[in-house]
Amino acid sequence: MKKKTPSLLLSLIVFATIMVTLIVGMLVFKLDTHILLITCLLIVCGITMTLGYTMDDLFEAMGESLQKSVVAMMFFVIIGMVIGSWELAGTVPSLIYYGIRTIKPEIFLPAGFIVCCITSFATGTSWGTCGTVGLALLGMGVGMGMPAPLVAGMIVSGSIFGDHFSPMSDTTILASTAAKTELYAHVKSMARTIIPAFIISTILYAILGARYVGEINSPEIVEMQNGLSNTFNLSFICFLPIIIVLILSFMKFPSIPTLLIGILSGILVAIFVQGATLPEVFSALNYGVKIDSGNAMVNKLIQRGGVQSMMWTFSLAFVALLLGGILEKVGYLRVLISGIVNKIKSTGQLVLLTWFTGVLGDMAMAEVYLSIILNGSLYKEVYDEKGLDRSMLSRMLEEGATLAGPLIPWTTCGAFMAATLEVKTIDYMRYAFIGYIPPIISIVGAFIGIFVIKANNAKKQA
Repeated sequence: MKKKTPSLLLSLIVFATIMVTLIVGMLVFKLDTHILLITCLLIVCGITMTLGYTMDDLFEAMGESLQKSVVAMMFFVIIGMVIGSWELAGTVPSLIYYGIRTIKPEIFLPAGFIVCCITSFATGTSWGTCGTVGLALLGMGVGMGMPAPLVAGMIVSGSIFGDHFSPMSDTTILASTAAKTELYAHVKSMARTIIPAFIISTILYAILGARYVGEINSPEIVEMQNGLSNTFNLSFICFLPIIIVLILSFMKFPSIPTLLIGILSGILVAIFVQGATLPEVFSALNYGVKIDSGNAMVNKLIQRGGVQSMMWTFSLAFVALLLGGILEKVGYLRVLISGIVNKIKSTGQLVLLTWFTGVLGDMAMAEVYLSIILNGSLYKEVYDEKGLDRSMLSRMLEEGATLAGPLIPWTTCGAFMAATLEVKTIDYMRYAFIGYIPPIISIVGAFIGIFVIKANNAKKQA
């Protein structure tokens, strides 16, 4: 049977069905996200087979999607091991202990945000920033009496700053490649919105942080510090794993080997400084740390990590990628965009549409990379026809796909952030200001005529 291209109406029905099922199921009926995604997968498979696709075709599409995302899936396992080894080594407990003693609560949120921005910009990875520096900052913030969603939102915001803006970030490189524009032209284009967003976010975190200073309970903090010092041999040698990872990252060493070295150094510190046995190390790497400190708050901070702690999230991303593979292969999103883009009249409308379909691509395919690639291929000629520089397209690809990824619970990035910080995406997303301030600036600016980059005549002729 010959395969048919989906119509615009059918594509609208497919996306509407997915969005309604997920949003209503999760927010109204509080249903399990995994089963909702599986339900969407079965519905889309049934609809797609009416277009002439066989089950073998669908399985092939699913396999291709997983293959493209294998590195992202590996991060779930590796970060789980990083957290387990660093908790057992006393690295995270030491950071929390000394951090609480040295950083004033009233500047914690803006200072933590800036630290995450610098780390993610230098390393080019939001995942690595969140799973290392971010994890320690979360413990410090909670120890100071701040709500976990607020602190998690600050960490996510700072972590995606570098993922969005750093020349060393894979999404930054991918967006410039997808739009076929020069990398540093892309970075300069993003600077127009990310720098104002950075300033606004820092001010907002300073205001929010000041609200919680009076709520900090000093006796509880002292009790927590005593619990940490009584459970671990706290010293500056415990910082060795995170120092090694940061140095290798600044040296542009590949992310996965860097994190594996971080795990190994954590294991060595756990054995020789904390006195952990080999069975305890292996258990921490797989199941997380199970040490009972006798203090409920300390237990919440240290009983974390391990491969198994990431499996709920891993399986969620797995199912979402299966669904995304079919949607990409059949071309539902491509048809949907093509049907709408012809009606675009102004630059503002085009910028808004590019951002929206970037977010929609994340929601449908559960993967930032796929959304960037697909939307980049769809809009290049449209931006050329409107006389806009392609660095503006690459900026909107990032502000739609990259920045929205951590704010959607079932994307690989959103699921990873939630699992690592143990805070639900829907709880921290309102505080992740970098996720939505830059696109707001871009969209409003496009409608009123600022932050718009016109293509020069030489580029048009080329």
